[in-house]
Amino acid sequence: MNIVGIIPARMASSRFPGKPMKKIHSMPMIGHCLKRSEMCKALSDVYVATCDKVIYEYINDIGGKAIMTSSSHERASDRVAEALLKIEKKTKKRVDIVVLLQGDEPMTTPKMIDLALKPLIEDKDVKVSNLYTNILNIKDFENPNEVKVVIDNNKNAIYFSREPIPSRKKGILKVPMYKQVCVIPFRRDFLISYNKMEQTSLEIIESVDMMRIIENGLDIKMVYIEEDNCSVDTIEDLQNVISLMENDQLMKNYL
Repeated sequence: MNIVGIIPARMASSRFPGKPMKKIHSMPMIGHCLKRSEMCKALSDVYVATCDKVIYEYINDIGGKAIMTSSSHERASDRVAEALLKIEKKTKKRVDIVVLLQGDEPMTTPKMIDLALKPLIEDKDVKVSNLYTNILNIKDFENPNEVKVVIDNNKNAIYFSREPIPSRKKGILKVPMYKQVCVIPFRRDFLISYNKMEQTSLEIIESVDMMRIIENGLDIKMVYIEEDNCSVDTIEDLQNVISLMENDQLMKNYL
Protein backbone atom coordinates (compact mmCIF):
# COMPACT_ATOMS: atom_id res chain seq x y z
CA MET A 1 0.00 0.00 0.00
CA ASN A 2 1.38 3.39 -1.01
CA ILE A 3 0.84 5.72 1.96
CA VAL A 4 2.28 9.21 1.65
CA GLY A 5 2.57 11.86 4.35
CA ILE A 6 2.24 15.49 3.27
CA ILE A 7 3.06 18.43 5.54
CA PRO A 8 1.55 21.74 4.36
CA ALA A 9 3.57 24.78 5.44
CA ARG A 10 3.59 28.47 4.62
CA MET A 11 5.33 31.52 5.99
CA ALA A 12 2.28 33.81 5.92
CA SER A 13 0.47 32.46 8.99
CA SER A 14 -2.03 35.06 10.18
CA ARG A 15 -1.43 34.29 13.86
CA PHE A 16 2.35 33.74 13.79
CA PRO A 17 4.07 34.80 10.53
CA GLY A 18 7.19 32.83 9.62
CA LYS A 19 6.58 30.13 12.21
CA PRO A 20 7.70 27.10 10.10
CA MET A 21 11.26 28.44 10.17
CA LYS A 22 11.31 29.37 13.87
CA LYS A 23 14.00 27.34 15.59
CA ILE A 24 13.40 24.69 18.23
CA HIS A 25 16.66 23.39 19.69
CA SER A 26 18.71 24.63 16.70
CA MET A 27 16.38 23.23 14.00
CA PRO A 28 13.52 25.06 12.26
CA MET A 29 10.12 23.73 13.34
CA ILE A 30 9.29 22.38 9.88
CA GLY A 31 12.48 20.30 10.04
CA HIS A 32 11.31 18.60 13.24
CA CYS A 33 7.92 17.87 11.65
CA LEU A 34 9.56 16.29 8.60
CA LYS A 35 12.21 14.24 10.39
CA ARG A 36 9.78 12.81 12.94
CA SER A 37 7.24 11.90 10.25
CA GLU A 38 9.94 10.18 8.21
CA MET A 39 10.47 7.80 11.15
CA CYS A 40 7.02 6.27 10.63
CA LYS A 41 7.59 2.96 8.83
CA ALA A 42 3.98 2.87 7.60
CA LEU A 43 4.66 5.86 5.35
CA SER A 44 6.11 5.15 1.91
CA ASP A 45 7.28 8.74 1.64
CA VAL A 46 6.93 12.18 3.25
CA TYR A 47 6.78 15.55 1.49
CA VAL A 48 6.50 19.17 2.58
CA ALA A 49 3.98 21.12 0.47
CA THR A 50 4.71 24.85 0.43
CA CYS A 51 4.30 28.04 -1.54
CA ASP A 52 7.48 29.58 -0.09
CA LYS A 53 10.94 29.20 -1.62
CA VAL A 54 12.64 29.55 1.76
CA ILE A 55 10.84 26.46 3.07
CA TYR A 56 11.30 24.56 -0.21
CA GLU A 57 15.03 25.22 -0.26
CA TYR A 58 15.49 24.39 3.43
CA ILE A 59 13.75 21.01 3.07
CA ASN A 60 15.94 20.15 0.09
CA ASP A 61 19.04 21.25 2.00
CA ILE A 62 18.32 18.75 4.82
CA GLY A 63 17.71 15.90 2.39
CA GLY A 64 13.91 16.03 2.47
CA LYS A 65 11.35 16.21 -0.32
CA ALA A 66 9.35 19.34 -1.04
CA ILE A 67 6.62 20.26 -3.53
CA MET A 68 5.82 23.82 -4.55
CA THR A 69 2.11 24.63 -4.44
CA SER A 70 -0.13 27.62 -5.08
CA SER A 71 -0.06 30.58 -2.70
CA SER A 72 -3.85 30.97 -2.97
CA HIS A 73 -4.87 28.05 -0.73
CA GLU A 74 -6.83 28.98 2.39
CA ARG A 75 -7.08 25.43 3.80
CA ALA A 76 -4.32 22.94 4.52
CA SER A 77 -6.34 20.17 2.88
CA ASP A 78 -6.48 22.14 -0.39
CA ARG A 79 -2.69 22.46 -0.44
CA VAL A 80 -2.30 18.75 0.30
CA ALA A 81 -4.67 17.78 -2.52
CA GLU A 82 -2.66 19.85 -5.01
CA ALA A 83 0.60 18.34 -3.74
CA LEU A 84 -0.84 14.82 -3.95
CA LEU A 85 -1.56 15.15 -7.68
CA LYS A 86 1.89 16.62 -8.32
CA ILE A 87 3.56 13.78 -6.39
CA GLU A 88 1.66 11.16 -8.37
CA LYS A 89 2.62 12.83 -11.64
CA LYS A 90 6.26 13.06 -10.58
CA THR A 91 6.58 9.50 -9.24
CA LYS A 92 4.14 7.89 -11.71
CA LYS A 93 2.71 5.98 -8.74
CA ARG A 94 -0.85 6.17 -7.48
CA VAL A 95 -1.21 6.96 -3.76
CA ASP A 96 -3.64 4.83 -1.74
CA ILE A 97 -3.76 6.89 1.48
CA VAL A 98 -2.48 10.41 2.06
CA VAL A 99 -1.79 11.57 5.61
CA LEU A 100 -2.21 15.29 6.25
CA LEU A 101 0.42 16.18 8.83
CA GLN A 102 0.98 19.56 10.40
CA GLY A 103 3.92 21.90 9.96
CA ASP A 104 3.25 23.49 13.35
CA GLU A 105 3.05 20.34 15.50
CA PRO A 106 6.72 19.43 16.04
CA MET A 107 5.95 16.87 18.76
CA THR A 108 4.17 14.47 16.37
CA THR A 109 5.44 10.90 16.76
CA PRO A 110 5.50 7.87 14.44
CA LYS A 111 3.15 6.11 16.88
CA MET A 112 0.53 8.84 16.38
CA ILE A 113 0.65 8.34 12.63
CA ASP A 114 0.36 4.56 13.00
CA LEU A 115 -2.70 4.91 15.25
CA ALA A 116 -4.39 7.38 12.91
CA LEU A 117 -3.87 5.02 9.96
CA LYS A 118 -5.22 1.94 11.72
CA PRO A 119 -8.97 2.48 10.97
CA LEU A 120 -8.32 2.98 7.24
CA ILE A 121 -6.05 -0.05 7.02
CA GLU A 122 -8.49 -2.30 8.91
CA ASP A 123 -11.77 -1.10 7.37
CA LYS A 124 -12.11 -0.19 3.68
CA ASP A 125 -15.29 1.76 4.43
CA VAL A 126 -13.44 4.34 6.57
CA LYS A 127 -12.58 7.29 4.34
CA VAL A 128 -10.90 9.63 6.83
CA SER A 129 -9.78 9.59 10.46
CA ASN A 130 -8.59 12.07 13.09
CA LEU A 131 -6.75 11.73 16.36
CA TYR A 132 -8.04 13.25 19.58
CA THR A 133 -6.89 13.49 23.17
CA ASN A 134 -7.92 14.95 26.52
CA ILE A 135 -7.84 18.65 27.30
CA LEU A 136 -6.40 18.84 30.79
CA ASN A 137 -7.41 22.30 31.97
CA ILE A 138 -10.11 24.94 31.51
CA LYS A 139 -7.67 27.48 30.08
CA ASP A 140 -6.95 25.21 27.10
CA PHE A 141 -10.64 24.28 26.86
CA GLU A 142 -11.47 27.95 26.38
CA ASN A 143 -8.51 28.67 24.08
CA PRO A 144 -9.78 29.29 20.49
CA ASN A 145 -6.49 28.00 19.09
CA GLU A 146 -7.39 24.52 20.40
CA VAL A 147 -9.94 22.79 18.18
CA LYS A 148 -12.44 20.95 20.38
CA VAL A 149 -14.36 17.87 19.24
CA VAL A 150 -17.47 16.04 20.43
CA ILE A 151 -17.69 12.34 19.58
CA ASP A 152 -20.58 9.88 19.25
CA ASN A 153 -20.86 6.31 20.60
CA ASN A 154 -19.41 4.89 17.36
CA LYS A 155 -16.26 7.01 17.71
CA ASN A 156 -17.27 9.33 14.88
CA ALA A 157 -17.01 13.10 15.19
CA ILE A 158 -20.26 14.97 15.82
CA TYR A 159 -18.86 18.51 15.74
CA PHE A 160 -15.60 20.48 15.84
CA SER A 161 -15.36 23.98 17.30
CA ARG A 162 -12.90 26.57 18.53
CA GLU A 163 -15.44 27.30 21.28
CA PRO A 164 -15.59 25.15 24.45
CA ILE A 165 -17.90 22.23 23.63
CA PRO A 166 -19.85 20.61 25.18
CA SER A 167 -21.18 23.51 27.23
CA ARG A 168 -20.43 23.88 30.95
CA LYS A 169 -22.96 26.72 31.34
CA LYS A 170 -25.85 24.58 32.58
CA GLY A 171 -24.13 23.80 35.85
CA ILE A 172 -22.57 20.52 34.69
CA LEU A 173 -18.90 21.32 35.14
CA LYS A 174 -17.49 17.85 34.48
CA VAL A 175 -17.90 17.43 30.72
CA PRO A 176 -15.80 15.43 28.22
CA MET A 177 -13.09 17.84 27.08
CA TYR A 178 -11.36 16.61 23.93
CA LYS A 179 -9.22 18.31 21.33
CA GLN A 180 -8.38 17.40 17.78
CA VAL A 181 -4.83 16.23 17.11
CA CYS A 182 -4.14 16.99 13.48
CA VAL A 183 -2.79 13.77 12.02
CA ILE A 184 -5.42 13.17 9.34
CA PRO A 185 -5.30 10.21 6.93
CA PHE A 186 -7.57 10.36 3.86
CA ARG A 187 -8.18 7.71 1.26
CA ARG A 188 -6.77 9.13 -1.93
CA ASP A 189 -10.04 9.37 -3.90
CA PHE A 190 -11.90 10.75 -0.92
CA LEU A 191 -9.42 13.60 -0.51
CA ILE A 192 -9.84 14.51 -4.18
CA SER A 193 -13.64 14.45 -3.94
CA TYR A 194 -13.54 16.34 -0.64
CA ASN A 195 -11.37 19.00 -2.24
CA LYS A 196 -13.97 19.49 -4.97
CA MET A 197 -16.78 20.08 -2.48
CA GLU A 198 -17.86 23.65 -1.89
CA GLN A 199 -16.77 25.15 1.40
CA THR A 200 -19.58 24.87 3.93
CA SER A 201 -20.95 27.54 6.23
CA LEU A 202 -19.90 25.90 9.50
CA GLU A 203 -16.45 25.12 8.10
CA ILE A 204 -15.98 28.83 7.48
CA ILE A 205 -17.51 29.90 10.82
CA GLU A 206 -15.41 27.48 12.86
CA SER A 207 -12.34 27.65 10.59
CA VAL A 208 -12.06 23.87 10.79
CA ASP A 209 -11.66 21.87 7.55
CA MET A 210 -13.32 18.75 8.97
CA MET A 211 -16.69 20.48 9.28
CA ARG A 212 -17.05 20.25 5.50
CA ILE A 213 -17.17 16.46 5.84
CA ILE A 214 -19.68 16.49 8.69
CA GLU A 215 -21.94 19.01 6.96
CA ASN A 216 -22.07 16.71 3.94
CA GLY A 217 -23.32 13.86 6.13
CA LEU A 218 -20.12 11.80 6.10
CA ASP A 219 -18.23 10.09 8.93
CA ILE A 220 -14.88 11.00 10.47
CA LYS A 221 -13.50 8.13 12.53
CA MET A 222 -11.87 9.41 15.73
CA VAL A 223 -8.92 7.65 17.37
CA TYR A 224 -8.03 8.42 20.98
CA ILE A 225 -4.38 8.83 21.97
CA GLU A 226 -2.75 9.25 25.37
CA GLU A 227 0.01 11.48 24.03
CA ASP A 228 -0.42 15.22 23.81
CA ASN A 229 0.67 17.06 20.68
CA CYS A 230 1.07 20.78 21.12
CA SER A 231 0.54 23.04 18.13
CA VAL A 232 2.46 26.29 17.78
CA ASP A 233 0.14 29.24 17.13
CA THR A 234 1.90 31.94 19.16
CA ILE A 235 5.33 32.87 20.46
CA GLU A 236 4.22 31.58 23.86
CA ASP A 237 3.35 28.21 22.29
CA LEU A 238 6.80 28.09 20.73
CA GLN A 239 8.49 28.67 24.09
CA ASN A 240 6.30 26.00 25.65
CA VAL A 241 7.22 23.44 22.99
CA ILE A 242 10.92 24.27 23.34
CA SER A 243 10.59 23.48 27.04
CA LEU A 244 8.55 20.30 26.50
CA MET A 245 11.03 18.95 23.94
CA GLU A 246 14.05 19.53 26.17
CA ASN A 247 14.40 15.81 26.88
CA ASP A 248 12.60 14.49 23.81
CA GLN A 249 13.94 11.05 22.90
CA LEU A 250 13.04 11.15 19.20
CA MET A 251 14.90 14.42 18.70
CA LYS A 252 18.17 12.69 19.59
CA ASN A 253 17.84 10.55 16.47
CA TYR A 254 18.01 13.42 13.99
CA LEU A 255 19.80 16.35 15.68
